[in-house]
Parts: sequence; structure tokens; C-alpha cells
Amino acid sequence: MIRDNQKYFNRLHVIIDLLVVESSYLASWYLKFKTPIFEHESGRLSFDTYMRASWFIVPLYMLLYLAFHLYTSKRVQGRRMEFGNILKANVLGLMIVLTVLYIMRQHYFSREMLFIFFVINMLMEVLVRSFIRFLLHMMRKSGFNKKHILLVGYSRAAESYIDRIKAFPQWGYEVKGILDDNVEIGTNYNGVKVIGKTDTLLELLAENDLDEIAITLGLNEYSKLAKLVNLCEKSGVHTQFVPDYNNIIPSRPYTEDLMGLPVINIRYVPLSNTFNALLKRVFDIVCSGIGIIVLSPLLLIIACAVKFTSKGPLIFKQERVGLRNEPFMMYKFRSMRVQDEKEEKKAWTVKDDPRVTKVGKFLRRTSLDELPQLFNIFKGEMSIVGPRPERPYFVEKFKEEIPRYMVKHQVRPGLTGWAQVNGYRGDTSIKKRIEYDLYYIENWTFGFDIKIMFMTIFKGFVNKNAY
Repeated sequence: MIRDNQKYFNRLHVIIDLLVVESSYLASWYLKFKTPIFEHESGRLSFDTYMRASWFIVPLYMLLYLAFHLYTSKRVQGRRMEFGNILKANVLGLMIVLTVLYIMRQHYFSREMLFIFFVINMLMEVLVRSFIRFLLHMMRKSGFNKKHILLVGYSRAAESYIDRIKAFPQWGYEVKGILDDNVEIGTNYNGVKVIGKTDTLLELLAENDLDEIAITLGLNEYSKLAKLVNLCEKSGVHTQFVPDYNNIIPSRPYTEDLMGLPVINIRYVPLSNTFNALLKRVFDIVCSGIGIIVLSPLLLIIACAVKFTSKGPLIFKQERVGLRNEPFMMYKFRSMRVQDEKEEKKAWTVKDDPRVTKVGKFLRRTSLDELPQLFNIFKGEMSIVGPRPERPYFVEKFKEEIPRYMVKHQVRPGLTGWAQVNGYRGDTSIKKRIEYDLYYIENWTFGFDIKIMFMTIFKGFVNKNAY
């Protein structure tokens, strides 16, 4: 069975890691003390002393690898996640060893050797695990090491499950069929057929060598869930539940424990955390303040260009909807001719828009017209990074037409955003823009903001969709 194979594989993996860590440690000692690459330290400890230290260091790294989930199945674990966990485990391991040496006052134990060990071990682990991953993927693509799965329930969840498995054959999953009470036997979806009713579950389990059952019932069939789980538990086959709530909760749910009662939040917003929100706000104040000072000569030049080439106010102020649906006045350099307020509220800028001035066309194409929003950011009405704010008229329109549109108002709107650096700005798909905005809101990290800022510098300012 696959589960037994996984146990043997994990044991083999631990042995391989033991050899990798030990050999990396020996290599680092050799490079430090037996080659001219590094300076030899006077009064160094004996080889036996370093080897005795490895009795602590090697098991420590094995425990850290276990703690950072480096022995979980590689079927669906992403390469980046695995490599990130390798880095975390090695950094923590180095810190622990250095701390122990400091506490024990081991002044002669070479810190330089430990840093060499850190680099070699990281490289070795990445190379070895990449090779193992490659071998496993090749085996699974060739039909070996397959995990056979039966789906119970034909639903959107079942279709999504099948689509993902078909898209990634290297995972080694094979769906043997679907059981469902409402769909005709023989119905085919992406090469997988409905092979029976749910009451034939135990019979099929006895006749087939199945590794896993995935319950993929539709929302309207959850009344059967307790009975089916009971049958699956009796079979002894590992069972997983794939909830059919993608139309309600489109991305990863956030679960809380309410004194033993699991509670699923409809949407997880990292910026609802006080520390995260404070970190982002401090960053916004610092960046906008520096931006206003450093860019003040450019702001003055643009102001003169706008003022001397067209009649009207220098700064264009427009009502937008921000955090918690609160309206605010967003600032921009005026890039259009002065127009009637009612006309402006409902008009959408399109390609070759006759309202845009010659200077305004350049400012909009290069996004320089947005620079006064640094003052909105400094005031706390906007953020450097976030979903772009929209006018009240369009907010009212889109919230009725686009599911989950109003979720974007759970964070401050931004000068730039994940949707914008991916090309969704100006006269582009609002639905796609909201998809990117929701992804940003639910997956926010400080590093993600930095990434978007760099992407804005290289590909976000000038855009063919900015009219």
C-alpha cells in the first residue's frame, strides 16, 4: 500500500539526510583546517573534539527537519516551500549551535567552520532533495508509485479535484471513479467516470485496492456526510473531505479554535491583525514622507506643465471609496479638461479619450499623475500598496454585478497593487482585477508589498492600458 511505502521512504529519507549533514560537517572541517582556502586558527581544537560535537549537531538538524515538515509527502508539497523550510531549519540550527557555544564559553570552536557548514549543508540538501523529487516525478509519470483514489460525490469540488490531478501527473494520483446518487452511471468528466451509487462504497472497497477516499459531496448533500464518514472509517482506508464551498469561500479558509469548537472564517485578512496593520502603516508614513521630499522637484515641474498647458485647477480631487467603505477625496494632477461634475462621476476613461489633454496623456501613461496620492497615503486615507480605489457610482454598480467586490474595502486602497503590476488597470476586466485584489488581501505579507513595489518600478508605471 502507498502508506506503507511512504513510511519506508521517510525512513530512507532520514538516513540520506543523516549522511548529507554528517558529510557536510566533515567537508566543512576539511575545508577550514586542511586546505589553504581559509586561514588556519592558532590553538584550534582537535579533530576528535569537532567529531564529538557532531553527536549533538547532526541529531539537532534531524529534529529541526522534522519540525519544519521536511519529511511530509512530496506529492503536492511545492519546491519553493520545501527549500524555504530547509533554509529556516538551517538558520535556526546555526543559531542554536552558536548560542550553545556562547553559553559554554567555547571560544576556540571555529565559528567560521560552522558558517562553511551552513553553506555546504544548504547546497547539499537542496541538490539531494531536487534529485529525489526528480526521480519521484519521473516514476509517477511512468505509472509507478501511484496513489489510487475514489471520489464520493459529484460536485464542483470533485471537478476541481480531478482537474488539478490531471494537470499535475507528477503527483502520482489516479482517480478510479466517482460514486454519486444523483448523476447517471457512466457520466464522464475529464476521463473519470461515475461508476456507482454511494451505497456501493463498501463493496467497491472490498473489490479494489484503494489508497484513499475523497468525499466531494455537493453542498445540498451534506446530510449524507456523517453516514459516509462512518462507512469510510469502517473500511480502514484513509479518508479526506474536500468541501464544496468554493463559490462561497474562494480561497484558503482561516480556522480558529473556539475552546474546542472549530470556526471557519469566511475570509482571512492578515491586515486585520494589529501588528501587521501597524507595520504597514509605519512603512506607509515613512515611504510617503520620503517620497514627498525626494520627488518635490519633479512634483513642481509637473505642476508647472499642467498649469501652463490647460485651464483649470492644478490638482484634480475626486471622491473615492476607501477602508471600511469610508469616502475620501483622492488627489491627482489634472490630466483632463475641466468637465461637468455629473458627467465626470459616471464617465469611464477609454483609449483616445478626447477629454485627456496632451500633457495629461503623458502623465497618465507614465502614472505620474498619481504622485499627489503620496499626500493621501501620509494622511492615512491610502497605502503604498493595495487595491485601487473606485468612485462611489462604480462601487454601487460593481457590488451588484461582481461577487465579493466589496471585500477590497477591508484594507486601505493603494497607490499601486497586485492587479496593476499584472496589467489590470485602465479599461481592463474588472472581474480579473478583483481576483488579483482578493489574492493580495488574503495573502498579504510585508515581503509581498516589497515585491509589488519593485514590480511597479520595472513594469507598473508605464502601461499600455493606462489611458
